[in-house]
Amino acid sequence: MATSKDGGNKGAADSGGSEQKSQPAKRGFAAMDQNQQRQIASKGGQAAHQKGTAHEFDSEEARRAGQKGGEVVSRNRAHMADIGRKGGESRQSANRAAAAAKTGNRQGGKEQ
Repeated sequence: MATSKDGGNKGAADSGGSEQKSQPAKRGFAAMDQNQQRQIASKGGQAAHQKGTAHEFDSEEARRAGQKGGEVVSRNRAHMADIGRKGGESRQSANRAAAAAKTGNRQGGKEQ
């Protein structure tokens, strides 16, 4: 005897027994395309400026915010080491390219 509960399990067994959770359908603002979202957000920003309640960063406030973010990022030693390594590699390859351009050698200054 097949019940409705068994019928529901049958579909899961056909797919190898793994359950797939689908994302819920987007609704409202999230379902709109980006241009529509930008237009609506722009109207909100314009209204806030007209009302006088919009916040505008001055240069000092922006500087403090950037400094605070930089301090947080610099606490991660591994991240900072990675940044330095990439910068060194970039500089080294730029120096090799400049040397190759001077000598006309395409091998980055290495003689064959």
